[in-house]
Amino acid sequence: MKQQIMFDLDDTLIHCNKYFYLVIDQFIDAMTTWFGSSPQVSVQAIRDKQMEIDIAGVAVFGFKSEHFPQSFVDTYIHFSHLTGRKRSTNEENFLWKLGLSVYEHDTEPYPNMEQTLFSLAEAGHELHLYTGGEMPIQRRKIEKMNLERYFESRIYIRRLKNSDALENILSTGVFNRSSTWMIGNSIRTDVVPALTAGIHAIHMRAVSEWEYNVIQIEVEPKGAFLTLDHLKDVPDAIHGYVNR
Repeated sequence: MKQQIMFDLDDTLIHCNKYFYLVIDQFIDAMTTWFGSSPQVSVQAIRDKQMEIDIAGVAVFGFKSEHFPQSFVDTYIHFSHLTGRKRSTNEENFLWKLGLSVYEHDTEPYPNMEQTLFSLAEAGHELHLYTGGEMPIQRRKIEKMNLERYFESRIYIRRLKNSDALENILSTGVFNRSSTWMIGNSIRTDVVPALTAGIHAIHMRAVSEWEYNVIQIEVEPKGAFLTLDHLKDVPDAIHGYVNR
């Protein structure tokens, strides 16, 4: 029975968070070097403030590339005011460039990405890709992985990825909700919108999840709601549910 299967991109099909964590560690190294051993500027205090500012930016602006480097600069400004340390234009420029560098990392697929997509396409299912971010950045990742082979023109890129955005996509008329699936790592932007829209959802559990993505699920599923750890398990999970 043909299903319409929608995949998230970042941290579902390809790695993303690990590059952000790497750059954040570099940011913290720079901050602790500049601010010394001040008890007000501990590693955890820097990490918490940057995350607070970053998440607040996503809530307002969506997945806009500038908000990540801006969170570095704003965190730097916060601790400069807190400690009375004089701000430096060179240091702020360094942090801005460091934040932007996260988008220059190579695109790396999750294990069994190719096998999973091929298996589902071979079984006759219709694959869709739904990702959050800026068009040029996301298109570059998609082209790097040659994902048009599986998704063709069924690719949706949205700055704000929420229930309204998903509902807008589903309301185009090409989806049968009783046979539509959303597969992604984010409870906030993948799972809850899918359950709210009344479609099936598969939560791909991440080893280390960004705090923004983790929220309580307060929606009663109308169909399947599964949690998996590995992409290679997706085809059997869907087929098992459909043919139960």
